[in-house]
Amino acid sequence: MSLISPAARDALETWLDHQRALKGAAANTITAYAGDLGEFLAFITAHKGAPQGLGALSHITVSDMRAWMAHTRSGDVGPRSLARKLSAVKSFYRWLAAREGFEPTAVLSTRSPKYTRKLPRPLAVDAAHDLVETIGMQSLTPWVGLRDIAVLTLLWGCGLRISEALSLRGGDAPLPQVMRITGKGGKERIVPVVGAAQQAVDAYIAACPHILQDDQPLFRAVRGGALAPRAIQKAMEAARMQLGLPATATPHAMRHSFATHLLNAGGDLRSIQELLGHASLSTTQAYTAVDTARLMDVYNSAHPKA
Repeated sequence: MSLISPAARDALETWLDHQRALKGAAANTITAYAGDLGEFLAFITAHKGAPQGLGALSHITVSDMRAWMAHTRSGDVGPRSLARKLSAVKSFYRWLAAREGFEPTAVLSTRSPKYTRKLPRPLAVDAAHDLVETIGMQSLTPWVGLRDIAVLTLLWGCGLRISEALSLRGGDAPLPQVMRITGKGGKERIVPVVGAAQQAVDAYIAACPHILQDDQPLFRAVRGGALAPRAIQKAMEAARMQLGLPATATPHAMRHSFATHLLNAGGDLRSIQELLGHASLSTTQAYTAVDTARLMDVYNSAHPKA
């Protein structure tokens, strides 16, 4: 941030503290914000030919914003990533304008680039079953296989993010019928726990050689430390290759599968939104598109006039 004026740097740090303390932003989100806004402020400095204090930043024009977006796109940044960066800049400017008393229209009126949202890539029910069974065979150590089965069952059976499953503590076991999960942005939600998940976690705990203290991670690595997501990802890579499944069969695809299978069984979007912990219903609506696409595939392959 050497190109950024001290006043702008201090304002950015204050805003990041605000996001962290009052908005409950996750550490990864704060890191992304800091990077995106640091790049923006550095570009404006170079674009204007001098460090930009708060007064200068209040006079950013539409032309300046277009120049920044063009510069960012030239660095092989896709429209989705650019939209995320622009969102961070707008959020910062909205806060800065309220604090400093200027009109941020030039920044806030900048249009986000259009991009096609990637649809979730859920697994078929049989494929999800096979993955859960097969991932347990990827380790020569029996308790490790039971651990991996338990984690995957939580992703598919309860719709947890892998970070949420791995954040469970020893004191959370045995799993109750309903769990309170803290997700993105510190948002809490209530999640029913299916019997298969309870049984899988119980089997792992019975076989685990490490002492699972109440305030320590429930899921452990081989040497006893906290289990990292990469260990589950590697085991799943091996399992999907064994089953001939595509590279899209990732741990997060199990969460996608949870949502899609609920929707196919008649679940309503609002309930699925709550179970997944989505802040916006539009995020959950992507699963409707998946279901529609599947129905169209069936129609096109089966209807005599298609």
